[in-house]
Amino acid sequence: TSRSMAMEEFQVAVHQGKLSDAISVVQAKPPQYFSKTPLNVAVVGEPGSGKSSFVNSMLGKRPGEPGAAETGIQTTTTKAKDYPLPMLPQVTLWDLPGREESYGSRVDQVDLKHFDFFIIVGYQRFRTVHAELAHEIQEMGKRFYFVRAKTDLDLEASRRRQPSGYDDQKVLQRIREDCMTCLQNESVINPQVFLVSNWDPQSLDFPLLLQKLQSDLLWLKRDAFIFSLPSLAAPVLENKKAAMKGKICVKDLFCGFLGLLPVPGISFVVAMFFFVKFRSQCYQFFGLDLQSLTALARDIGKPVASLQAVMSSKSLMPIILWRLPDLVGATLMMVEYCLWGRFPFAGCLVSGGSSFCTSYYMLHRCLTAVAKDTQSVLSRALEGREKTPI
Repeated sequence: TSRSMAMEEFQVAVHQGKLSDAISVVQAKPPQYFSKTPLNVAVVGEPGSGKSSFVNSMLGKRPGEPGAAETGIQTTTTKAKDYPLPMLPQVTLWDLPGREESYGSRVDQVDLKHFDFFIIVGYQRFRTVHAELAHEIQEMGKRFYFVRAKTDLDLEASRRRQPSGYDDQKVLQRIREDCMTCLQNESVINPQVFLVSNWDPQSLDFPLLLQKLQSDLLWLKRDAFIFSLPSLAAPVLENKKAAMKGKICVKDLFCGFLGLLPVPGISFVVAMFFFVKFRSQCYQFFGLDLQSLTALARDIGKPVASLQAVMSSKSLMPIILWRLPDLVGATLMMVEYCLWGRFPFAGCLVSGGSSFCTSYYMLHRCLTAVAKDTQSVLSRALEGREKTPI
């Protein structure tokens, strides 16, 4: 399929260490390429906002029918529940537990990173929890619709308060403008707001919401595919790690051998030299060398420093600390030379053994860190991609 071809092209580019090509080859594909991509849509909001009733309206089901979401006066959704949308292929609605305004310590209850698109459901007024959700979703670089549920109740309440001068269009306009203003105050660009009644899917903005979701579908699936790229790179990176492990044994044995030489401190100098050289080879092999990062940064319109900032393998201080055992062998050699006046047999053995074990750990840790950095750089690069026209 087209999606499989895009995945294969991406993985081939990652295997070749060409991260810039890996991202651009996917972004160059038209949205039709991603029609078979699954889309997970999370329905989020505060408890009692009508999320489950909204899900039922989207499914075309009434409460109590087979396959319908459970609804009630009290909180009924305590775990995330999936509901495939029959009218849209490969699209699944997820009814998530309500988020309290004092969410704080329970932020790990449902990880929003697992979802591709969001529908924030609110009622009566724009709340702190809506602002928090909007911020969290935007920080992930993802999109959302804002649905003002139970708008029919708002209209009825307004009619009772002002029976003589009541105008439903003016009330709806006021509600819509209030939602738009609140979202714009949270730095949401071009917010998508829909006023709905969960009990009458044919009224208000519900038909418009379905039409908008259908028209945006291919672009949303394209976004979902692009966000999945770092995880698609994982098996390729594991294969590249296995290919590099063969070089570790040779360097490790050489470090251990040189550590046997009766020269205090030589094991540290040699190990650091081989470590820096090995790390440079890993960067080039995985596509994290300066030339590759510069090309990637130019394509996504971000400075190289922003990509390097997510690379944990750049720091040398942890490596220097891990080489401190070399001081034991060097000190023992000095004692044998200066105090005991003999050839440092014990110091050489300690230095060689320490250098072998420490180098083995350091080089494997470096390889693992560079592979993780590759995924981190891909994720950071995707944050800077050009937004699709939704």
